[in-house]
Amino acid sequence: MAKGYWIGHVTVTNPDGYKEYVAANAEPISRFGGRFIVRGGKHETRSGTERQRHVVIEFDSFEQAKACYDSPEYQAAAKIRDANGIVDLVIVEGVD
Repeated sequence: MAKGYWIGHVTVTNPDGYKEYVAANAEPISRFGGRFIVRGGKHETRSGTERQRHVVIEFDSFEQAKACYDSPEYQAAAKIRDANGIVDLVIVEGVD
């Protein structure tokens, strides 16, 4: 079964508020088996919109990745995220 991934590109507009989001997303991501592959770090934007942060989270399956995002706990965290940053996020299926 192919893994699922969240790929996020983030511009933080309120660093203190964004810390609340990071704290709020920990439980649902962990509960659905998410593992951070990329979380910030050095980057170079070669094409497209420049963002401050880039995040890749791996899940055991595409279905798990979607279920985590759609969970009430993550949706509550997403409201905090959206109030404190600009985020482009896609959920993709990996290569099996």
